[in-house]
Amino acid sequence: MSMSRAANPADVMKRTKVRYLILLLIFAITTFNYADRATLSVTGSAMRAEFGFDAIRMGYIFSAFSWAYVLSQMPAGWLLDRFGARRVYAASIFLWSLFTLLQSTIGLLGSAATAVTALFVLRFAMGAAEAPAFPANAKVVASWFPTKERGTASAIFNSAQYFAAVVFTPLMAWLTHAFGWHHVYIVMGIAGLLLALTWLSVMKNPADHPRVNAQELAYIEEGGGLVHGHRRASGVALAKTNSVGWPVVKQLLTNRMLLGVYLAQYCINVLTYFFLTWFPIYLVQARHMTILQAGFVASLPAICGFTGGVLGGVISDGLIRRGKSLTFARKTPIVCGMLLSSCIIGCNYVDTDWIVVALMSLAFFGKGIGALGWAVVADTSPKEAIGLSGSIFNMFGNVAGIVTPIVIGYLVAQSGSFNGALAFVGINALITVFSYLVIVKEIKRVELKL
Repeated sequence: MSMSRAANPADVMKRTKVRYLILLLIFAITTFNYADRATLSVTGSAMRAEFGFDAIRMGYIFSAFSWAYVLSQMPAGWLLDRFGARRVYAASIFLWSLFTLLQSTIGLLGSAATAVTALFVLRFAMGAAEAPAFPANAKVVASWFPTKERGTASAIFNSAQYFAAVVFTPLMAWLTHAFGWHHVYIVMGIAGLLLALTWLSVMKNPADHPRVNAQELAYIEEGGGLVHGHRRASGVALAKTNSVGWPVVKQLLTNRMLLGVYLAQYCINVLTYFFLTWFPIYLVQARHMTILQAGFVASLPAICGFTGGVLGGVISDGLIRRGKSLTFARKTPIVCGMLLSSCIIGCNYVDTDWIVVALMSLAFFGKGIGALGWAVVADTSPKEAIGLSGSIFNMFGNVAGIVTPIVIGYLVAQSGSFNGALAFVGINALITVFSYLVIVKEIKRVELKL
């Protein structure tokens, strides 16, 4: 750091808070990330009416995103560790927004078959482009926040998934109703392209950011923040580390603590994908609500999830500030939250709709409190491979996006009820508890053998 920067009187008087600006930016980006994923859910009915998509074709189109997203996680992690979050994330935002924008043009292609193919390809490409997003978020948080603030920061960006459902779903529904489905993709695509430019102009590593003063930099670094980003503390570029990519992957996949964290994230995402896919159908078919009622009710768990998500991070960081160990501070909200989420099984034993809604909202609130996996990734990933570790974590977690809708569909088809499906979701919440209490043990940063 230059002498002029260190000697600046403003640095001595007051610590800057640029890290909160960075957090606001990744929260906004993650909100758009989830909103772009949901565009097809909102516009699907209008597109089916225009092009004559049947349910089977629509199912394949829906699946395209998740397959590409999962398959692209490890390459995305390698890119993040090789080139850093600033450049890779900018390219990611730009590409997924471009593919979103291009989906507005499929009506120009003529036949329904061509439109189906184009939409499938664009959704697949969008899934691949979004792959670096959450590992990049974890990498940025690990660089910009000390350990005692990392839980709250991770919970805030992770809670953007709920915020997107509350804010953008009604907005996109209004655009579809008022102007047509094309305008959803145009508005979201253009907004995303502008967001990519904003990211490039604002984001730098803490050590390189012109608005970060010496006090904030010292505060972050002394608290465990990796202020030089993807560069190693010794100054050696990560290109050397990446030359042994598969040995690094093997170490990550054979580490007991990380495997427990990865398994837990899969189980947590089972709850996420139940609410994203089958929950409204459950309300209509099993609880005999109207579509309008189901639409309103489905937003309540999202609000509860957002509240619980922020609260979980605050509780975890508060425990650290009170002198509790990192292991205790991270595990306590996760275990308590996921135990609370298992109350979803209670819906099988009640008939009153408001009690069902209350149990579902409570389950999603608990899931929000327990969704501290990204904070744990920032705490435990090797300094040389935060992007790769985060990508493997995200890959495991989003396999649930492929498995959960299929398993629940099979259970409902076989039994004619949702009882088995709700038990399946609740059991996964309990497996999360088992993973953190029995498999993970002590939470600490992994040291690679290179």
